[in-house]
Amino acid sequence: MQDYRLEPARLSDTARLAAMSQALVEAGLRPRWDAQRIGWHVRDAESVVLTARSDRGIAGFAVMRFGDETAHLNLLAVEPAHRRRGVARRLLTWLEESALTAGTYIIGLELRAGNEAAREFYRALGYRETARVPGYYQGIEAALRMERDVRVSRPTAARS
Repeated sequence: MQDYRLEPARLSDTARLAAMSQALVEAGLRPRWDAQRIGWHVRDAESVVLTARSDRGIAGFAVMRFGDETAHLNLLAVEPAHRRRGVARRLLTWLEESALTAGTYIIGLELRAGNEAAREFYRALGYRETARVPGYYQGIEAALRMERDVRVSRPTAARS
């Protein structure tokens, strides 16, 4: 099994991360997560842009912004060649543990309503659906809002 290192993103990574977002998250939409926007989060003290790196480069990444009471997972993407290897779970777990340490207990996110794989992924990790937002994605697609209280243990089946 390939080893992945979790590391904060560097400004030099932002073009690559923007390309990944456009291909893996924003497909079919006008891109909103360009290198400049991701770079803003890399520099922002209230945000974490975390990468999972393999010997071949960036396998996945996540962007989370922390608030006083809640955190928001803005992006999570894993290259198809690296999926089903625990990369997304490791990224999210690291961010959840950081939120818990910081005293930020609720993590929220939105995902495309048609992305059943992502919906099942988050559900298996203890996230619950809180709302459906019609037209959230540029009037093209609805979003599902999900959240998790990181003080509550994950479902037993999701641990490994």
